[in-house]
Amino acid sequence: MSDKEQLRYKYKIKRKYFQHAAREVADGAVLDAALSAYSCYDSFFIYHSYGSEADTHTLIDELLKADKRVYLPRIEGGEMLAVRYFGDGSALVKNSFGIYEPSGEPANEEIDICITPLLAVNPQGYRLGYGGGYYDRYFSAHKGIRRVGLGYFLQYGEGFAPEKWDEPLDEFVCERGIIYFGR
Repeated sequence: MSDKEQLRYKYKIKRKYFQHAAREVADGAVLDAALSAYSCYDSFFIYHSYGSEADTHTLIDELLKADKRVYLPRIEGGEMLAVRYFGDGSALVKNSFGIYEPSGEPANEEIDICITPLLAVNPQGYRLGYGGGYYDRYFSAHKGIRRVGLGYFLQYGEGFAPEKWDEPLDEFVCERGIIYFGR
């Protein structure tokens, strides 16, 4: 197992065992921080949380209630596309990884902010993802989008260096608040 695979495993385990009341409280704090910091934006590209990821379902619902444009990711031909989501759960289809993706046409307009999943993030804003490179390629193609990692403070730390293709985040939202990286 490579060093990165070991780190992915370590952070998956840490996140998996962060549960019950502590997770519920943390998810509420993450939601509050994200809504207060980013309510000024109109359009959001946001992951549909799965498994032990920080919850985004409530955040998506709140953004839709506030008449924000919400886009969810869909993987097609090895690339990640942003597809408009209107809150209709029946418009979601489970992919081969068990993750729900939106049906519909990909967006062709600029999106203000991308709420990004991660396994870990280092103090320079580089995220350790799941290894597919989808978000790095998306960020490389959409330079103007604000890049926000979402997770728990236990996912913040040292232990990995970026690869040459890694794209840094602007900030990381966790239950302790927002950590800014100065990008």
